[in-house]
Amino acid sequence: MSRKPELKGRAARLAQLLPPGGPRGQAARAPFVLLVVVLLGGGLIGLLVLNSALSEGSFQLDDLKQRTKELTDEEQALQRDIDAYSAPRALQRRARELGMVPGGDPAFLAPDGTVKGSPSPAPTAASAPLVLAPEALTAPTGSTGSESATGTEPSDPAPTPSTAATSATAAAPTTTATTTPTPTPGR
Repeated sequence: MSRKPELKGRAARLAQLLPPGGPRGQAARAPFVLLVVVLLGGGLIGLLVLNSALSEGSFQLDDLKQRTKELTDEEQALQRDIDAYSAPRALQRRARELGMVPGGDPAFLAPDGTVKGSPSPAPTAASAPLVLAPEALTAPTGSTGSESATGTEPSDPAPTPSTAATSATAAAPTTTATTTPTPTPGR
């Protein structure tokens, strides 16, 4: 009853390529199908892991870009502050607050010892308020009996601006035309 029909031509050649017997051919397909399913499942799991790693890297990149933007904004704000403090008007205002006055004409010493230029003293600023350093306004805390940097005894109160101004003018040397001025450092 189960007689095989005779195949001719091309069909006969193809039949020779297939292994003979039906049940054994079915058994040979099962490992192949299992291998294909395992490869597809592994590929899908690999794609899932790769996708999650890329997403994590993307989040880190966004965080780093945000941090870079914040730091750039902070740098620009600090640069604006530096520019504002180093502007000529701001420097002049701060110098006046500290009691500084513009210098007179400078004189320079040549390598051979001759003076170049005619020095003039800085104009006195009688209207400018005297501003003392914070250290000069506070009473010294040490009680060792030695003199402090201001020249007062440790038990003496801190000098007032009026007494400090008179002692500063008394201690300042007077310049005459016969003295040789010292050159300004850095010039």
